[in-house]
Amino acid sequence: MRRTEAEFEDFVRNRSTALLRTAYLLCGGDRGIAEDLLQEVLARMFVRWPRITISADAYARAALANTAANRWRRLSRRVSEVPLSERTDEDALAGAEQVVSDRDAMLRALRDLPPRMRAVIVLRYFEDLTDAETASALGCSVGTVKSQTSRGLARLRQIYAENDEQVAATAPLREAYP
Repeated sequence: MRRTEAEFEDFVRNRSTALLRTAYLLCGGDRGIAEDLLQEVLARMFVRWPRITISADAYARAALANTAANRWRRLSRRVSEVPLSERTDEDALAGAEQVVSDRDAMLRALRDLPPRMRAVIVLRYFEDLTDAETASALGCSVGTVKSQTSRGLARLRQIYAENDEQVAATAPLREAYP
């Protein structure tokens, strides 16, 4: 049975918030990029809607993960530098005094993961998909999901440990200069 335009509208109305959350996590916490990513995926889904035969949710999550990975690959090929002359003292001061919340730390840690590993972690732990559902969404084997999950969690632990060491190293400065 072919899906209708009204069914697509219902899907977008009911699932766009959850899909935006997934896109947000896949993009490392940049809401603007997440909105662009979701819009791109939904536009492609609309064109293909009558021919989508699997779960629309599964299709959307897979498309989000793949589109985010493609975007990351495209951007990683470009070198982006800000000349020192364009930096301001206010930028440096804001960076030094910024208080990092758990949410921001988690988003930064996710950003440090490779795209496929990030997608596995987001789908498994933020979307609560099973190994099999994650494998289906990403088009890989269950074994790949398990290994990427294991490596991803180990890398996140390492990132958090490194951040804790950096915080501990600056603690005496904060005590001396409250």
